[in-house]
Amino acid sequence: MSEEWHRGEYLISTDPARLDRRLIHHFLAHSSYWAVGIPAAVVARALEHSLCFGLYAPAGQVGLARVVTDRATVAYLADVFVLPEHRGRGLSKWLMTTVVAHPELQGFRRFLLNTRDAHGLYRGFGFTTPAHPEWAMERFDPDVYER
Repeated sequence: MSEEWHRGEYLISTDPARLDRRLIHHFLAHSSYWAVGIPAAVVARALEHSLCFGLYAPAGQVGLARVVTDRATVAYLADVFVLPEHRGRGLSKWLMTTVVAHPELQGFRRFLLNTRDAHGLYRGFGFTTPAHPEWAMERFDPDVYER
């Protein structure tokens, strides 16, 4: 069941049918630093298997936060963005407030994310540097979308 939150002219919705997959793909592939070149099919599959929070203005989608989760023990926050022309209005904070308060995202042992430049935003929502970074491992393939 999808949910909606309203603030002024803006709306946040978890309805997957509302997502503008073309806009999301274009932003991720061409404007993000974390997913440059990502194929549309990969974005579609990621959206399909995630809890997505679309941010909308009257003219259409202007942002996104995507959460990958088992809805029981762990969550990973990904693909958070607000289009440049809508920034500076507190929308990223509202989006994050909505995400971290969502009932299906409570009680996790770990809620993870990676960011290069938004540490201040996420610290405001309880995210910190890992307590034991030496425990973390990853398989990182930065060129996967170029092959």
